[in-house]
Amino acid sequence: MAEFALCLTHDVDRPYKTYQAISDAVVERDPTNLAALSPRVNPYWQFDPLMELEDGLDVRSALYFLTERGLWNRPLREWLRPRYWLEHLGRYDVDAPRMARVIERLDAGGWEVGLHGSYDSYDDRERLAEEKERIERVLGHPVRGGRQHFLNRAPATWDHHRTIGLSYDSSLGSSTEYGFDYGYDPLHPFDDEFTVFPLTLMEVALFEQHDSAEAAWAACEGLLAEAAANDAVMTVLWHPRYLSDDFPGYRTLYRRLIERALELGAWVGPPAECYDRLVGEGRTVAELNGAANAAD
Repeated sequence: MAEFALCLTHDVDRPYKTYQAISDAVVERDPTNLAALSPRVNPYWQFDPLMELEDGLDVRSALYFLTERGLWNRPLREWLRPRYWLEHLGRYDVDAPRMARVIERLDAGGWEVGLHGSYDSYDDRERLAEEKERIERVLGHPVRGGRQHFLNRAPATWDHHRTIGLSYDSSLGSSTEYGFDYGYDPLHPFDDEFTVFPLTLMEVALFEQHDSAEAAWAACEGLLAEAAANDAVMTVLWHPRYLSDDFPGYRTLYRRLIERALELGAWVGPPAECYDRLVGEGRTVAELNGAANAAD
């Protein structure tokens, strides 16, 4: 029986399809693509399919929500930078009624809701604290951890996270490479309970490296086998929009990843729960799996 953990995470970057629909209409010369701009059609709103998929496999995950500043809250010089226009076009409000209802449903259903620190917040402690508090007002209780947008980090980022009350971070990783580059275990940069869950795999890296769904799956299976052989904590990121039909094969790959991990005897769940079981209760990954197997 394998003794490892698979932590499931989702960065909620763009739950609305905006400029992408316009680009699709131009590139494909098909104006029907503009229908995706309607909230009733929007293919990137994948919360229900995500919950149905994971609930059907009896697992839960963490969803990290973003509070990105609008252009009107930025210095004028940043209005001329394409990066901030893209962030503005993709932004959303966590306290808007529709989004707040989703957050409440996730929390009530056993999913973890966490912080996705905005693009410039990685070295701005006050900004991070404000974003955390805004999500907590919707959630009704403290946020445990999260990940920085674009995996942005500075030497002081983890200290900011610890100071504002986060228990863990999962920003250590790559959007183009995958693997256990930072070891098989969570890290403790301050020699205390604050924990870093290195990101093992982001979904876009699979198709950066492989030109077919089967090759991407072979890579996933290889990572799971490596995790099982080393009693590892493996953390994966699947952006919710990649479950849509706009990205063929990604939803199937995500399902197969979870199914195979369960077949191998892995504990599967959100990082906050893994943190509680490993750090809060002082367990090893082997003990974590033993408890899960006993419960079954």
